[in-house]
Amino acid sequence: MSWLTEAEAQYAFNEGRSTNAFAEAEIRKSSSTDLSANFDVFLSHSYLDARLIAGVKVILESEHLTVYVDWQNDAQQSRSNVTPDTAELLRNRMQHCSTLIFVATNSSPTSKWMPWELGYFDGFRPGHVAILPLMKKEGDAFNGQEYLGLYPALEYITFNLGGEHLGIWLSPGKANRVHDFVTKG
Repeated sequence: MSWLTEAEAQYAFNEGRSTNAFAEAEIRKSSSTDLSANFDVFLSHSYLDARLIAGVKVILESEHLTVYVDWQNDAQQSRSNVTPDTAELLRNRMQHCSTLIFVATNSSPTSKWMPWELGYFDGFRPGHVAILPLMKKEGDAFNGQEYLGLYPALEYITFNLGGEHLGIWLSPGKANRVHDFVTKG
């Protein structure tokens, strides 16, 4: 298995910062996204991994996917004053997403929200959840919580096609690009 590494996510973040995509994300941070906006991906993650998540978002957007990240699309929400309204907002956002990608890192087991997001989304839209292991270094084995084994894991493969292109593919036996998984489920 070839999992996405933290270094690759960090590289994508750094590269994305110099692009229009980063500028657009910065503009989005200053305002809330319309509550009825649809997204291809709800990115479930630990905020402790914010810089890496920004890189993952750049990679997914390079696959022509729209990605919801709470602290970017709903920056007005207070992380220090979480209420039932926060959960209701996340429910609404998940209902407007085609797929949930659970970014599994060393920080994710301590997140209170990630298991809730995964459970809600899987109940709401079964078959539209995938796990994206984000490893410290290439060759590391992924050993996530047991329940994550219920879902397909996204394998990261780089390839050249008239120049460098980065792609995320589903794990063996599901040889589809992540874009196909998200848009067709």
